[in-house]
Amino acid sequence: MVTYHIQHDTEYDYHTPVTQSRQILRLSPRVLPWQTPESHTITIDPRPDRIDFLLDCFGNPLQYFTLMGDHTSLAVRAHSVVSLSRRQLPDSAHTPPWEEVVSHLRYTAGKTFMPYDFEATQFRFESNHIRLLPVIEQWARQAIRPGMPVLAAVEALQARIFNEFVFDPQATTIATPVLEVFQKRRGVCQDFAHFMISCLRAIGLAVRYVSGYLLTHPPAGQPRLIGADASHAWVSVYIPGHGWVDSDPTNNVFPDQEHITLCWGRDFSDVSPIRGMMYGSSAHGLKTSVTVMPESEIAR
Repeated sequence: MVTYHIQHDTEYDYHTPVTQSRQILRLSPRVLPWQTPESHTITIDPRPDRIDFLLDCFGNPLQYFTLMGDHTSLAVRAHSVVSLSRRQLPDSAHTPPWEEVVSHLRYTAGKTFMPYDFEATQFRFESNHIRLLPVIEQWARQAIRPGMPVLAAVEALQARIFNEFVFDPQATTIATPVLEVFQKRRGVCQDFAHFMISCLRAIGLAVRYVSGYLLTHPPAGQPRLIGADASHAWVSVYIPGHGWVDSDPTNNVFPDQEHITLCWGRDFSDVSPIRGMMYGSSAHGLKTSVTVMPESEIAR
């Protein structure tokens, strides 16, 4: 087991007063077989008039809060302590061929799905940021050969994205279409996750978008910088008989004890850390910072 302390700060500075704000937070780590949230607190300033704790349709924990008085700033701090155990990755050779998985999840008249298979089928289609385009499918099929075990196919695709795409925070925004990401071959983790999902859904697999945090490593001899980390994104592929298996194309790894899971959905629009509406100022400044600190470093 490894334990991390995660602090995620978000600060809005409004140019003119906001008279009312209603926001949804998705900043709470999920409880998973390999992930145990030891503690979790969210601090909001100004103090909300009302806050409700809910689960969304994907089972993600969320907080919905309302601010009714005038305010010129909003600060949200989420602090979590999370323990992770090692994950068991299936033997790639023992996973079914990817075409068999596609057939297993494809609907035909009169077909009856098991509940977990049926739940997975919603992640096979287009969504706000995902497009199933022939040019992307063709590119994906260059890495995914006929008859490959599905986990080997996922590994081959994540490696190709890692090798052919460049991490460039200036190249895209959250609104950049996945086709443009494909054409530029540049972007950030959410772009690579959206693109990999588009590839795998285009050939018929069920894939979801995962948001969370990644432990980063400072240069040798340098201290870990407070607030220097960021949110991270990767994908999760459904394999009948094995469940959901995570894949990180940005780093070409299968996530294990350095990835902390917050939420999952069809794409980023389902898991945005803070999303809502307000009355008043539309112009504002935004600052975010994330720190992922191993408990062993705090103890020292």
